[in-house]
Amino acid sequence: MTKLLEKELVYKIVGCAIFIYNKIGHGFREKTYEKALCVEFEDQNLSYSQQMSYPIYYKNHKVDEFIPDLIIENKVIAEAKTVESIIDEHRGQLINYLRISGIKVGLIINFKHSELQWERIVLEKAR
Repeated sequence: MTKLLEKELVYKIVGCAIFIYNKIGHGFREKTYEKALCVEFEDQNLSYSQQMSYPIYYKNHKVDEFIPDLIIENKVIAEAKTVESIIDEHRGQLINYLRISGIKVGLIINFKHSELQWERIVLEKAR
């Protein structure tokens, strides 16, 4: 039987999202949910970083930067979305965040609809 990476932490993060969803509902801007998650993480004594920047280098030149929404306990990246559905573009974005940060587990949490949607992504190997 395989052990899920960061199982308890993912459970807590999704629990925070469900609590927020039940309190304020669905359909607001992504930033609304990102900020609400920060409040809930503080209430749950979870450490987090918001909008942390990771530079992208090519031939020793900084060519871009990635900025994930939230990094929780330096172990899980969470992306708050308000989209019709979670698509490969969102998954790819999160995989890039995982690669560049060295973090292994990520969550995409979609607050758009009348039912909270979320996906857990694990980076098995860096390419």
